[in-house]
Amino acid sequence: MPRILTPFFIPVFMCCMHVTVCGQYDSLFYDGYTRTYLVHLPANQEHLDNLPLIIAMHGGFGSAANLQNQSGLSLKADAEGFMVVYPEGVRDGILNIRTWNAGWCCGFASTSGVDDVGFINALLDTLYSRYSIDTSRVFATGMSNGGFMSYRLACEIPDRIAAIAPVACSMSVSRCDSDKPVPIIHFHSYLDGSVPYAGGMGNGVSNHHNPPLDSVAQVFGEINACQTKRDTLTHNDMFTHIRWNDCDCEAEINQYLTRDGGHSWPGGMKTAIGDPVSTYISANDLMWDFFQNYSLHCQMTTAENSSTSATSEYTIYPNPASDYINIRSVGNHRVEATLYNAIGTPVINIATPGEIDVSQLDAGMYFLQIQTRYQSTEVKVIVKH
Repeated sequence: MPRILTPFFIPVFMCCMHVTVCGQYDSLFYDGYTRTYLVHLPANQEHLDNLPLIIAMHGGFGSAANLQNQSGLSLKADAEGFMVVYPEGVRDGILNIRTWNAGWCCGFASTSGVDDVGFINALLDTLYSRYSIDTSRVFATGMSNGGFMSYRLACEIPDRIAAIAPVACSMSVSRCDSDKPVPIIHFHSYLDGSVPYAGGMGNGVSNHHNPPLDSVAQVFGEINACQTKRDTLTHNDMFTHIRWNDCDCEAEINQYLTRDGGHSWPGGMKTAIGDPVSTYISANDLMWDFFQNYSLHCQMTTAENSSTSATSEYTIYPNPASDYINIRSVGNHRVEATLYNAIGTPVINIATPGEIDVSQLDAGMYFLQIQTRYQSTEVKVIVKH
């Protein structure tokens, strides 16, 4: 029977990207193992209430502190006001490295049948009892073996995970029997030799088969009931952006495939033994933009139930609107916007900053397509008179 004991606290301070970020190590006892994790609360927040939570899982040979430094997610959390927990895999085996049981990957955790899904469940229960967390906005990401683990969580506990953002990984479960849509944004490099985009054996030490990313997306495309499959939105010398959309609960699947980098965190820091990082995209920025669209409720949070739709690149307000819809670019980035009516006819096109005059439009539902530097996003807007 799994047991959870009283945790201990070890304050730890570390540097990330030349900025000091604070984290606190803690532990719980689960299924015969003392499991450790690092908690980061957003700095400079007056009220730490109802926080979104990102579960960030390290790769093989990694640790909580390693992923915090490599990804820079704690800095993003400070800027945007969310909480991050960095759980750690079990350390054992010949190499005495930490791994996750993500199915047939990887290492000791996999071959020994460590119950890592159960550990994440217990960890969430523990965090919910201690912090003010919005339990409908809990997300998972991970690097390499940790990314594999995020796919397993999407398959096995989709009722607790609102969306996932795997990095430099594939999926290593034989079956995914979930029938609950899970939004996905996946980051990968065409140059990744450890987990090849096209599948097969990588050049890493784990020595396992990697399914092609297209087949992984196909699995979740069926689960999410996506009607538009493998729609290439961007294809240039820097990256390719592919999307599966028109899905149940608007649970899109997005892939960002860079032409630089390797087995690494896009926009993050290069590790001592790792590949160069992509400088073409920021996984953190795109991930958080994506996560803000979703909760466990079967709808996008930026739809008509929200008065403001915001990402790190643009802000839309008000929604619903009666006279004008304001679109403001953040950071002076160019954002193009096209408003479509319910039958898909474009009615207004602008480049930000600007505003859309909807006073002469018929009341009803419209679709606002936003084209930013990295992605195209569609937001429902309501016109009321």
